[in-house]
Amino acid sequence: MRNKLACLLMAWCAHAGAQQLQLWPNGAPGAEKRHNEAEKVDNTYVSNIHDPSLTVVRANPRHANGAAVVIVPGGGHRMLVFQNEGMVAARSLNRVGVTAFVLKYRLARDPGSSYSIENDAAADLRRAVRWVRAHAAEYNVDPQRVGIMGFSAGGELVSLVADNPEPPLPARQDAIDKLSARPDFQVLVYPGPLGSPAKAATGAPPAFIVAGSNDKCCMPPALNLYQQLIAAGVSAELHLYADTDHAFNMGQRSERLSDAHWPDRLHDWLSDGGWLIPRNGQPPQGVPAP
Repeated sequence: MRNKLACLLMAWCAHAGAQQLQLWPNGAPGAEKRHNEAEKVDNTYVSNIHDPSLTVVRANPRHANGAAVVIVPGGGHRMLVFQNEGMVAARSLNRVGVTAFVLKYRLARDPGSSYSIENDAAADLRRAVRWVRAHAAEYNVDPQRVGIMGFSAGGELVSLVADNPEPPLPARQDAIDKLSARPDFQVLVYPGPLGSPAKAATGAPPAFIVAGSNDKCCMPPALNLYQQLIAAGVSAELHLYADTDHAFNMGQRSERLSDAHWPDRLHDWLSDGGWLIPRNGQPPQGVPAP
């Protein structure tokens, strides 16, 4: 059954015009012995991830603007909500000309896991940002307009990477590791508490934060991070939706119109921040002018 579900999910991604690429072709550092081990898929939820990867979902070339976002699905670090907090988010960003890269990262709370959130999962996100910059020309994106967007547990990784110091790199390095892992902007969707309070708020990238007011887990860290970033002089925008709890995804799991339309507020913020406008008025190579 798992193999059948995995095949269905792969077929869905292929139908969506996506391709999956491993971040470390020879295996992630410390996980080489489990390189190429099959992932598990249960009702589109993905687990048993040992080869961190990016699923590339390109914006239509007719209106692609060179912006890129690495999407980090949630799932409590036990599994990934790969479709509703990954591929659906990617297609939403595609509509405003953004090319999306959906991250599969190592799961510290998957039964039997030996990984950690702060070291392995956060390292996978840093590697993803570097990977996108290293392949920017190939995917017609601007290496200086690369953002990260995380849901719940994925939001924790966003904060760990964007708002906290980077630990020393491991001894095993390659050319990609020489590039910056600091995102140009960050989007946190009902982020969990790890990574907050931020230890490097000063100089953190601009932030868009959204959560439900009734979310006992993740509204407080969203509010606290916003206040900390503002105090540090970082441009930040916060949306807390009334009578809304956790995991409303891209709005499709709520009957409230405000929840359904929160992605529009994100698109507004991206536009107001200039992230949807090619630098110097010129599109990156291969991207047609709007």
